[in-house]
Amino acid sequence: MIVRIFDKLIFGLTFILALQGPLLVDHYHQYLSGLYEATKFQVDGYERTAKKHEFVDLLSMIDRHLQNTEASVRTDARQKMATLALFADLKVGVDIFAKGNIFEKVLFMLNPTRYTALKGSITNFKMGIPFTSSGLAFGLIFGLILNLLITWPFKRRAYESRKS
Repeated sequence: MIVRIFDKLIFGLTFILALQGPLLVDHYHQYLSGLYEATKFQVDGYERTAKKHEFVDLLSMIDRHLQNTEASVRTDARQKMATLALFADLKVGVDIFAKGNIFEKVLFMLNPTRYTALKGSITNFKMGIPFTSSGLAFGLIFGLILNLLITWPFKRRAYESRKS
């Protein structure tokens, strides 16, 4: 009887915990979208500058600036290259969050190179209940799996003690 109560309590806790996954994914998506839009605005400004000064494209302007004798111009060009790399990564993420399933989104989020963004999302995260069928299904399935993993040793021990 105690094992059954313990099992139900653990399931309730794992279910609530598992429901937070889809909410965190949505929260991260919002964070990622905002960062993408801000970075896109910046890259668009770089491209306008390149056109204004009659460069073929942004990369040719950056290449020219990397060869400049002025150290600050070279540093600025390296910063622009870093911004372009960030923008490319954000574009991949925005596409995954627009078209991918929850597992692809979680894999994208948990990539070690993106821990800073995940940390930023978690800082402002509030627990709740997802109101989407996929969020509820994920919570239920993941909660059941967690419950089974946590309670399996106890159930096995209880079964063996009844058996002997």
